[in-house]
Amino acid sequence: METRTLGTQGLTVAAVGYGAMGTAVGYGPTDDTESIAAIRRAHELGVTHFDTAEMYGWGEGEKLLGNALAPIREEVTIATKFGLTPTFGQDSRPEHVREVIDNSLRNLAIDSIDLLYQHFPDPNVPIEDVVGVMKEYVDAGKVKYLGLSNADEDTIRRAHAVHPISVLQSEYSLFARDVEPLLPVLEELGIGFVAYSPLARGFLGGAVQSRDHYAADDFRRRIAWWTPENFDANVAITGELTELAESKGATLSQLALAWLLAKKDYIVPIPGSRNPGRAAQNIAAADLTLTVDDLARIAEIAPDGGLGGRLS
Repeated sequence: METRTLGTQGLTVAAVGYGAMGTAVGYGPTDDTESIAAIRRAHELGVTHFDTAEMYGWGEGEKLLGNALAPIREEVTIATKFGLTPTFGQDSRPEHVREVIDNSLRNLAIDSIDLLYQHFPDPNVPIEDVVGVMKEYVDAGKVKYLGLSNADEDTIRRAHAVHPISVLQSEYSLFARDVEPLLPVLEELGIGFVAYSPLARGFLGGAVQSRDHYAADDFRRRIAWWTPENFDANVAITGELTELAESKGATLSQLALAWLLAKKDYIVPIPGSRNPGRAAQNIAAADLTLTVDDLARIAEIAPDGGLGGRLS
C-alpha cells in the first residue's frame, strides 16, 4: 500500500489505517475474537497504523489492540489518546495525564507509544502545560510522536510552539467537513491529518439503518444524520453516491475513503471494522482512483456533506 508522511518528525504510515474504537465501545455488541481477526487481517493487507484510546472501554480497548498486535509489534505504529473522563468531561491535569500514559503503556503491553494524542482540549489546563508533560515522555523514550485530537487553530499553534505536533486527528468524511478550514494551518505548520469516522459513523458504510434499529447506548442514536427530519434525505444522498461507486466497480465505503485520500496527500483515514471481510473491503479503497469528473460529481451530490451535521 502507498505510504504517507504525517508531520515532519519522521512518522510514515500506510495510506489507510485502522480505528479500534468499535472493538470496545459505541457500536453495539463486541466480539473480541472477531475484532482481533479483523485487526490482524488489516495488517496482512498492508495497514501499519492502529488507533485506540483510554476511553475505548477504559483500558479494555487498549488491551485488546495490544494483544492483537503483539506478534507484529515492530511492524506497526500504535496511537492512543488521553484526556476524557467517564462522563465525557475533560481532564488533562498533568498528574492525571501521567497516570493515563503509564496505564496505556501497561494496557498495550509496549515500551513506547508511537503516537500520543490529547483526546480533547481541556479548558481548565493550558495546552502548554499538557504538551510539556507529553514532551517528558518523548524525552524519556516512552513516546515517539505527539498529536492533538479535536483541537482548534489556537490550540494547535500554541501546542506546536512547545513541541512539534506531528498529527491532528479529527472527524472528517464526505458527511462531516467542518475541519476543512484547519487544513491550511496544518500545511503551514507541517502537520499531518488522521481522519476518524471517515465513513460517517457507518452512514457511508453501505448498510445504514434508521436509529430505531440501534441500542440505547449506540452513538448513532445521538447524531443528527439519523434524526427523522434528516434520515431520508441523507439516505437519498448515499443512494446517488452508491450509483457512482458501482459505476467504478466499487462500494460506497470505498468511494468515501478514496474521496478522503484524494483530498490531500497528508490525510490518512482510519476506518474501523470488527469484521475481517469488511476491513478488507475498506482497505481496498487505497486502490481506487477518483478522476476529476468523479470528484465533481461527488460535489454535486453532496455539496455540504450530510444533512443535520455530525452532532445532534
